[in-house]
Amino acid sequence: MRLFAKYNRVNLIATVIIMLFTGIIYYQAISWILNNQKDNDLNVEEQEIFNYVKLNNRLPQIFESNDQQITFTPVRPNSVKREYINTMYFKKWNDEQGYRRHNRQHKRDGEFEAGRGLITSVTVNGKYYKILIVESKVETEDLIRIIFFITISVILFLLLVLMVINRLILNRLWKPFYSIMNELRLFNIADNNEIPKLDTAIDEFRELNRAVLAMTAKAKYDYKDLKTFTENASHELLTPIAVINSKLDTLIQTENFSERQSKILSDLYGAVSRLNRLNQSLLLLVKIENRLLQDQEMINFRELLEEMIAQFEEIFQDKNLKVTCTLSDKEIYATRYLVEILLSNLISNAIRHNYNGGKININLTDESLVISNTGADLALPDEKIFTRFHKSSASEGSGLGLTISRQICENFNFSLNYQFQSPFHIFTIEFK
Repeated sequence: MRLFAKYNRVNLIATVIIMLFTGIIYYQAISWILNNQKDNDLNVEEQEIFNYVKLNNRLPQIFESNDQQITFTPVRPNSVKREYINTMYFKKWNDEQGYRRHNRQHKRDGEFEAGRGLITSVTVNGKYYKILIVESKVETEDLIRIIFFITISVILFLLLVLMVINRLILNRLWKPFYSIMNELRLFNIADNNEIPKLDTAIDEFRELNRAVLAMTAKAKYDYKDLKTFTENASHELLTPIAVINSKLDTLIQTENFSERQSKILSDLYGAVSRLNRLNQSLLLLVKIENRLLQDQEMINFRELLEEMIAQFEEIFQDKNLKVTCTLSDKEIYATRYLVEILLSNLISNAIRHNYNGGKININLTDESLVISNTGADLALPDEKIFTRFHKSSASEGSGLGLTISRQICENFNFSLNYQFQSPFHIFTIEFK
């Protein structure tokens, strides 16, 4: 999940929870305030009754009202406890309301609705009366409901605005980060292109940009040092290797040696030959990585592949290998010399790691070239197969053949992949 989506989700959930609790508290607070107002009105009415009784020494006359009802009930002395209660208020309809609701209310002359009451008492001429003062809460509840709905609407509107603003602002704020990420994805240590300095007012992104610039600069510097060392070392080795080869050739032709001495010289000769092949491979790899071999042309890939197969015909026969070819027409734009090396490496690899009487299948289509060969019934490690100098203990190669092959493919925007489907080891070049 992207950081932006994660932030929005957490922010939205937290906001909704906070607003929910705040709304409940707000509703209770408004309800308490309006109930308290009702209680004050009941207190005023109670005091008016007490004042009337004190002045006139009798109970006041009761009038019908749509918003207030007062009842006086004789009870035992001191049996009433003064308290506020939530009760029901019976509201009578006027003539117009009664006419409209007559049929569906079965001739009832009123309806019950929420009310707020005060129970108190008064003594008049030695008689003890219970007083019940009830006022309708419909208007209060309607007011609470209206306030609550307005508040919820405002909250939802604010949430919507907050989400839109977050999306617009955060996208703009994170733009430098995505720019840095894109530059890192395009970064190639072998290219001369540098990651541009980022112009942003955000300190964290400036720090990140500086760290990335320092890291890539150091990586390029180390890579160039290593590449220069490899190239120089390979060039410097050419002369001593040539001298050793020449001296060994002269020594073998001019002296008589015992069988043991001949074997030692033969081993030396083989070791120098492998050293020479390794040196040439390293030089070739440096040239490929530096893109020094760029004389590209349109190549008939099928014809070139047929030529390469013909060159290996004797080796196929010596090892009794059964070669099956299915070749379609295919043209590519590439360097002929490098393509020859690529095909030579892959075919040599299929021969070297095969067994006598084994099989090699070569299939060329417009999309890919697939070379599969029988061999050890064990898959090669995917993470190491294209690594420099990685080879099996039985291999006599330099360990650079597949590395060079992949580098050549990358130069021409091809992909080289390996898979094992018993009993075949399969190398696939996909033309992009």
